[in-house]
Amino acid sequence: MTKWFFYVFPINQQSFKKSLTLKKIFTHTALISIVMWSASFSISYAETKKRHALSLIGTPKYGPDYKHFDYVNPDAPKGGRVRRWAIGSFDTLNPFATTKGQPATGITLIYDQLMQVSLEEPSTEYGLLAEWVSYPDDFSSATFKLRDGATWHDGKPVTVEDVIFSFNNVIKINPRQAQYYKNVSDVKKTGDREVTFSFDTKNNRELPQIISQLYILPKHYWTDKDKDGKPRDISKSTLEIPLGSGPYKISSMQPGRSITYERVKKYWGKDLSVNKGQFNFDEIRFTYFRDPVVAFEAFKAGQVDYHIETRSLNWAKGYNFPAAKKGFVKKRYVPEKSVRFMQAFVFNTRLPKFSDARVRKALNLVFDFETANKNLFYGQYTRLNSFFDETEMAAKGLPQGKELEILNEFKGQIPEQVFTTEFKAPVNGNPQNFRKNLRQALKLLKEAGWVIKNKKLVNAKSGEPMEISFLLVSPAFERIVLPYIKNLERLGIKSSARVIDSSEYTRRKIKFEYEIIVDSFPQSFSPGNEQRFFWGSKAADTPGTRNAAGIKNPVVDKIIDKIIFAKDRPELVAATRALDRVLLWNYYVVPQWYSAYDRIAFWSKFGYPKSLVMVDKDCDQTCKQKKLAEPGNIYTLNTGFLQTWWYDEAKAKKIKDAR
Repeated sequence: MTKWFFYVFPINQQSFKKSLTLKKIFTHTALISIVMWSASFSISYAETKKRHALSLIGTPKYGPDYKHFDYVNPDAPKGGRVRRWAIGSFDTLNPFATTKGQPATGITLIYDQLMQVSLEEPSTEYGLLAEWVSYPDDFSSATFKLRDGATWHDGKPVTVEDVIFSFNNVIKINPRQAQYYKNVSDVKKTGDREVTFSFDTKNNRELPQIISQLYILPKHYWTDKDKDGKPRDISKSTLEIPLGSGPYKISSMQPGRSITYERVKKYWGKDLSVNKGQFNFDEIRFTYFRDPVVAFEAFKAGQVDYHIETRSLNWAKGYNFPAAKKGFVKKRYVPEKSVRFMQAFVFNTRLPKFSDARVRKALNLVFDFETANKNLFYGQYTRLNSFFDETEMAAKGLPQGKELEILNEFKGQIPEQVFTTEFKAPVNGNPQNFRKNLRQALKLLKEAGWVIKNKKLVNAKSGEPMEISFLLVSPAFERIVLPYIKNLERLGIKSSARVIDSSEYTRRKIKFEYEIIVDSFPQSFSPGNEQRFFWGSKAADTPGTRNAAGIKNPVVDKIIDKIIFAKDRPELVAATRALDRVLLWNYYVVPQWYSAYDRIAFWSKFGYPKSLVMVDKDCDQTCKQKKLAEPGNIYTLNTGFLQTWWYDEAKAKKIKDAR
């Protein structure tokens, strides 16, 4: 990590003071003066280590005296209402007890973190609740100074005790956070508005930054009683409207149906540089729908203002309604500059039938992405071949250098192809390729102990038939899964797909009650501690973690540690490539696809920052490639809509008058 402080003088304080003592060349008075100067210098030296920002990639773009981020409009007007949609329902307003219910969409808008992410700089954050952060060169601790004036919505100050309470409770009730902050050994107050997190290990460069991502909760609220006089319990779900400190608060809600957030006019942080030009809407409302098709109909009717399009068929043919033809609804491409992370069909390897990598590879071979992309997706997607695609961390070619050195440590414990062959997802798309892949799949299944009897694939020893169930939460995936099921039938495998509501899906996912699901594994440009709950052995048996595949691989665990404790960027990249290669060649998932851009549509009553590059639907491919390559695009999956856009009264009136 680039160190964000400056050395005033290249001098070793301890050696300097020791030499003064040994030589005794100063009088008593002079010595006192020197010691006083030295102490003063030590204080100044310590202060230079106070960082207003953290980055795992390089030097933060903005210095301590920055006025606002370049990607915002600092003069954006406040006001107006925006309506969004969400799928499914919600049954809790406590997002921190992740094994207890389905949290409401947008709930974190009411909370502040110690530091806030920059949308234009990967893996970079700037002080929010924290005025500054400091840490020693060995990364053995991190100290945060809370801003004077930070308050909860009830007017009470945000305190160090709130930070300590938040950390200690979140790691108890949230298994993901427990893994994320595994190396934090202690947290305590160390000064006026100062809190220090101590770590049980050194040289974990990411720890100060991931601590800064902690959402801070009000201790006085959670340790008090509710309106019925009962003690509140942060470990349980609740529909009581919670207290926050962020730019929004909950103004109303209908459990499972809608939730509305109101901008806090006297928000303590509204004038901070880190917030300037952001959180501009007076009201944000999420309405829940059971089906994205119905949600899109609400968007077309003007009941929803902003739509992220995830269905390629709809993007190709669904925007010929009157409002779009008249120009009231805009349809835009937005360049996607984040990591092309893995989205996939995920095998639950906790089940015996998926425990053999040969079986998993066989099932990979008969997924026909190419035909799906042509017939269902209108050629809009690219096949994933990495858990970190389109980045320097993706495993390309054959391993060499530091990556090869890492992998050689595990030779004989990992697939030999790791060393000999670049991973490429199987290619189908025509009868010849499919027949070839089908033969290879049957051969692998036979090697794994599965044979065809009476047109059914059965276990050669037990006679148990191979049957597979896909658990889905989105009906849109049925059209993708059904052709896959037909291909599996060619292997003698009886398969089925079941779509369930989001609450039931969440419950079953938490308890690992599924065979194959569709899941994704978001990644940053600086992977670290989160890899433990994606792939770590301990996470495999911890309900609520992200290790959906149930991976228990000691080699994976050791490579994750190499990522976490990487000394510099080259070492981090090498270790991440090694992890990527080992995960791919073990076939824990069937890779799906990614797009080079996000697809958004919105009613034309909003303003947005000039830094946001968008391309309209009529731009041809040459124009699209040229414009999407322009610099200045922000690194965000959702275009920073709720954070950086604003309501334009003149545009809204024009639409209203025309309708």
